[in-house]
Amino acid sequence: MTELSNRNNNGLGSSLRNLLGADMVITDHAEKAGFCRDWMGDVTSDAVAVLRPRSTAEVSKVVMTCRNLGLSIIPQGGNTGLVLGGIPDHPSNQVIISLGRMNRIRSIDINDFSAVVDAGCVLTTVKDAVAEQGMIFPLALGAQGSCQIGGNVSTNAGGLNVLRYGMTRDLVLGLEVVLPDGNILEGLSSLRKDNRGIDLKQLFIGAEGTLGIVTGVSIKLMPAPDQIETALLGVGSLESAVALYRRARRDCCDLMSAFEFMPPMALSLAKEAMPDLDMPIAMDHPAYVLMEISASGLVNIGDLMQRFLTNVMEEGHVIDGVIASSSTQASNLWKIREGMVEGQALRGRHMRTDISVPLSRLSDFVAVAEEAVRAKLPECVAISYGHVGDGNVHLNVLPPTDASEADRTKQIDCAKKIINEVVDMFQGSISAEHGIGRLKRDDFELRLQDPQRSLLHALKNAIDPRHMFNPNSQISMSERDAANPV
Repeated sequence: MTELSNRNNNGLGSSLRNLLGADMVITDHAEKAGFCRDWMGDVTSDAVAVLRPRSTAEVSKVVMTCRNLGLSIIPQGGNTGLVLGGIPDHPSNQVIISLGRMNRIRSIDINDFSAVVDAGCVLTTVKDAVAEQGMIFPLALGAQGSCQIGGNVSTNAGGLNVLRYGMTRDLVLGLEVVLPDGNILEGLSSLRKDNRGIDLKQLFIGAEGTLGIVTGVSIKLMPAPDQIETALLGVGSLESAVALYRRARRDCCDLMSAFEFMPPMALSLAKEAMPDLDMPIAMDHPAYVLMEISASGLVNIGDLMQRFLTNVMEEGHVIDGVIASSSTQASNLWKIREGMVEGQALRGRHMRTDISVPLSRLSDFVAVAEEAVRAKLPECVAISYGHVGDGNVHLNVLPPTDASEADRTKQIDCAKKIINEVVDMFQGSISAEHGIGRLKRDDFELRLQDPQRSLLHALKNAIDPRHMFNPNSQISMSERDAANPV
């Protein structure tokens, strides 16, 4: 699209205020800044304006107004994404639609085990509201105090409980979506079984706002567990952690809600971020597992955890371990997992990955990939952690803390190339749960087969022929790719 001058930029801002009302439109540079910077602070951009609708009808009005003005739209939830999917890349002709004002919990039906919420509801707010009704919405993310349901849907967020409850896709019953022509797709059903042709809501889950703007979501609820057992275990290796998972999957069945693996450096990083954090286990074991099982009703979870750990320790699968005896202690164990991520951030800009490989090859992948990084980047630190049960590993590479920004960029670029080559070798995915956005778009497109590429382009052209919604996120769509505007 043609770049616009600052004068035109200012004129567009005035037009938006006149057409939508000053209360909905932010054009002041300082006020826009928080919306135009990515979650990790690595990238700062700008936009013609930040638009803040309060209802689905207002989102529709915003879309039609931007359509008439020739502006592209970047939908944004809590702006906690890690792949630059919600950050403008052509600020002079793009606006951000922030859904933060659309934060209404429309209904909670405990008999139907469902709820309907606005897309701008913060995940924690939803979880707290349904908890008051004795229910849970099981999506659990490190950013759940800031991320929004609409963003979770649009990125098909994963998180800590995928093992038991699945990705966001598995927790969505229905959607309300504003389309690129301003029409509203009304689909807030709570039906579990509805086989009336193609399930249209699936087109928008994981589409990262490229096909429509999610404004309302019907979600699945489950009875809140009244028993939760959390354990931190020291094991001999990542291979041992994977073997332990197979055993836990057999003995604990579907009552296991989380099974995370961490290297010993994770504990050190957590202490760097949270110096007062209590470490209830020795910090020098070769690998660690953070495991949780939960249930409600007549199952004795405490007895199950004790018997399971007794057996695996007697058989030598576990070196050391601790079981949380209270919710406070359980929270402290999870803080180690959270603090590890914060500790990496404190060491400066680094390479973050979000990889999935077949579970049977997880430990081999980590060994090969870490060795490849060490061979070419001996000055950097590679750290692997993640979700054993779904084969999702975050293999991050930390440059030296005193590295210049130029050196840091070179090391990150080199690490990405190394790791992606190993991912391909293991027939894995470069995005397990974070999405594609703009950060991973080129690497994603390099790996597309022709039928995939054709289908993705056909979908985009059919639903958004003007390439108005989140252009160049996920896939590149040049002007010559565009269908005739309607």
